[in-house]
Amino acid sequence: MQKLWLGIILVLIGLGIYSLYGYLRLESPPIEEEIDLSPLPTAQFVSDPGVKPNEIVIGSSLALGGHASFLGTQYLHGAMCLINSINKEGGIHMRKIRLITYDDKYDPPRCVANTKRLIDKDKVFCLFCYVGTPTSVKIIDIVEENKIPLLGLFTGADKLRFPFRHYIFNVRSSYYHETKAIVRYFVEKKGLSRIAVFYQYDDYGFDGLKGTQIALQKYNLSPVTTGSFERGTLDIEEALDTIQSSNAEAVVMIGTYSPCAKFIKEAKARGYNPLFHNVSFVGADKLVQELGDAGEGVLITQVVPPPTERILLPATDQYCRLLKKYYPQDKPNFVSFEGFINAKILIEALRRAGRDISRESFIRALESIREHYVGIGASINFGPRDHQGMDDVYLTQVKNGQLQLLFYK
Repeated sequence: MQKLWLGIILVLIGLGIYSLYGYLRLESPPIEEEIDLSPLPTAQFVSDPGVKPNEIVIGSSLALGGHASFLGTQYLHGAMCLINSINKEGGIHMRKIRLITYDDKYDPPRCVANTKRLIDKDKVFCLFCYVGTPTSVKIIDIVEENKIPLLGLFTGADKLRFPFRHYIFNVRSSYYHETKAIVRYFVEKKGLSRIAVFYQYDDYGFDGLKGTQIALQKYNLSPVTTGSFERGTLDIEEALDTIQSSNAEAVVMIGTYSPCAKFIKEAKARGYNPLFHNVSFVGADKLVQELGDAGEGVLITQVVPPPTERILLPATDQYCRLLKKYYPQDKPNFVSFEGFINAKILIEALRRAGRDISRESFIRALESIREHYVGIGASINFGPRDHQGMDDVYLTQVKNGQLQLLFYK
């Protein structure tokens, strides 16, 4: 009996201890891990240089002063009249386009310095509307090293096209296209074989000379003679003496408007009157102005159609209206019309690249432009391994002080 009571007592003690343990477990606060409830850092979109919330900044070095100022000024005005219009409408993807420009006076060292400043100090997104071969070829390595897109150059230089360059996009035809077209015209249409070359003694002139030589080889011909002058000078007399003494029937001219105009006027004053041809970089409208009455019959190849053809080509009508609005002192001309076409390509690529734009997405957008019509009849075509937009050449001739279209190829 005593053992029974001892067992009951032990059970009661056990139940009491268990109940006390349960009570203590329920009443004690739970032990929790320390959790950081502060807000997580928000992922930031890191944009490329020049891309800002309300604008995209691009840069250009071109001849705004000096002996080639007509080319740089008009090229810029043509592009800006469209950019100004787009900005007035609110820009592209809620960003306005701001173009920073520096004058290089068609001088290669200044162009190099300007380009470095645009990239390093101004932090531009891309480079746009450069003018000239001797200037532009000096920045190829800078463009490649900084991986910055360069779109729309007023030069037909082969060095900017071959070998293929990932960051450089040429809209216009090359000097090889132009010289091929004029040599064919001289040989096949006019039956000429004695063709000379007058050229600027630098990369621009060398490129035009080489293009002419290549074109003549097709007909088992070569230049009957050549003559050159130094960039930035009007020292054409020695070249004129050489070319005149060769009895050349035609002269392909690779220069800017003032030396070419002097060459033609002095040749005609001597009674020497072959067929004179200039490539597009001469600045056709300025050349005609400087030639005056001596311009009759002079040939000029162009890379865009006549900017005054407002009925058949809708882009020319838009260009003429916007040029009159933003630069009423300017007259429509081939140089500024080419700048206008460049701006159309720039704007199209910015649209295609989207709001979260980067340099590489901009390049991909440019490369996606195929069979794209901008209102000049011809289409613009790029691709992943093709950064040459157009191959078209328009041959014009001075008649009664005006440039008239002879044919389009």
